[in-house]
Amino acid sequence: MKRILLPLFAVLCAMSPLAGAVDEPLDARRIVQMAHAAAGGDSWKRPRTLHLTGTAVLYADGTAASRREVSHYEMWREFPAWNRAAHGANGRFRLDARNGDATLYQISYDGKDTWNDKGRVEQAEASREWSENFGFGIIRFALDDGFVLTRMADDQVEGRAAWTVRVADPGGATTMFWIDQADHTVRKVGFATPRGWHERIYSDFYMVPQPRFQQPGRVRLYYGGALVSDIRWTRAVVDAPIAHEIFVLGGR
Repeated sequence: MKRILLPLFAVLCAMSPLAGAVDEPLDARRIVQMAHAAAGGDSWKRPRTLHLTGTAVLYADGTAASRREVSHYEMWREFPAWNRAAHGANGRFRLDARNGDATLYQISYDGKDTWNDKGRVEQAEASREWSENFGFGIIRFALDDGFVLTRMADDQVEGRAAWTVRVADPGGATTMFWIDQADHTVRKVGFATPRGWHERIYSDFYMVPQPRFQQPGRVRLYYGGALVSDIRWTRAVVDAPIAHEIFVLGGR
């Protein structure tokens, strides 16, 4: 009987979760590395430009009564080569919302000044505007020196299991990222703004093949828990030249 039981005991010990080395849990840095790889790698981390077109439904104050459909939603982006501040304006940026010939909303940043459809925006107002909008892109720089990454409690986004990572930039500003545990896409971002806690949920991802660049086809923006924008990006062009004049509204 001993001859039978001893080999069986050895097999059971080998199968035990206590036997052998235990896999180390993923740390925040490794999770961000996986998110970068899933999104396209270096071409996603350091793109030069991005031009998006699509449609949107906007809710000016988050109420159903303020709902407005936008037939033409367009964004131009020139990315910075480096960034150490998560929630300030950087690179160049422009966003248009139009229905036919009617302009509903325009805002741009030309690398120095902020513009809207009425002209140049005063610095204080501009700073508030950009602090409420810039934030997602800092994950591209999160592995650089000076950033602090913390793995937070695991969560879920729209029923999908997600790792949560807090990214602190060198100045101490923090941004939360929810990264899908299955496909490593960034499913949600959240950060504090003067307008309240801001979150964006990303879905309907597609890959631009040349250069490889993962783009969410749907982006929903929330302030204080209320939905304010539901955007559908149907076309993405990466690294095509964008004239500087695009970012100076009206050519002023």
